[in-house]
Amino acid sequence: MFVNSNFIDRIKLPFRSDRELVRSIYSILGFYPHNLKHYKQALAHKSTARSGSRGSDEHNERLEFLGDAVLESIVSDILYRRYRDRREGFLTNTRSKLVQRDTLNKLATEIGLERLVRSNSHSSSHNNYLGGNAFEALVGAIYLDRGYDACMHFMRDRILKAVIDIDRMAAQEVNFKSKLIEWAQKNKLTLEFRIIEERRENNSTPVFVTRTIIEGLDGETGRGYSKKESHQQAAKATLAALKKDKDWVQAIFDAKTARTAEEEEPVALVPEATDDNL
Repeated sequence: MFVNSNFIDRIKLPFRSDRELVRSIYSILGFYPHNLKHYKQALAHKSTARSGSRGSDEHNERLEFLGDAVLESIVSDILYRRYRDRREGFLTNTRSKLVQRDTLNKLATEIGLERLVRSNSHSSSHNNYLGGNAFEALVGAIYLDRGYDACMHFMRDRILKAVIDIDRMAAQEVNFKSKLIEWAQKNKLTLEFRIIEERRENNSTPVFVTRTIIEGLDGETGRGYSKKESHQQAAKATLAALKKDKDWVQAIFDAKTARTAEEEEPVALVPEATDDNL
């Protein structure tokens, strides 16, 4: 299925930069691309699209969407076969750790993908996921170029066997609340964890439901048998939503812009320096 290393010397590419890109892709994937166009698209951030252009094939957002779905499927497949005696909750949590944005960002840096991404240096400052987005887009490109088996080969043999210690990551506890707070603080956003429901299950066990509020906008909810657990579940759901819903992320930063502009607005009337009682 995969061609040998002399392939690059036999194919004809009009530009030297393309030959260098093919070599770089080979060093990351372990095989050569059939259609280089998919990989060029995967490595193009939206900020590089031509001004006024609506061509979605100029950047990697659509490939990112496809790669996200393929990646979840492949990681689920690998974990299902690897941990045959573990329950669904363990598999779900482990998958979340492997496909979360921080992990994908680190992977993009580790395998040298991040340095290949083309982006406009003046793009929005709150886009901290350039590498992780490109990683998902790369998986989408592989899927279109060579199919599911090639994606599986890449993730199983090039990533999970060589770069990530799955067992160690599976054993780690993830503090989702801390991650969300850290993200909010880095971006100077207001964040609140609000208990919206408190009841007793079966007349004895307390149950709490927490909602996150970011810049005054309702976030996701989480349910738990303690306030701490409900906070963690709400934070986890919120992080997942932030990853997938770019319109919501934009709304959050728009609300922040409006808030900070209002806070910086000068007072219209300055009081007189006189004693009104005289």
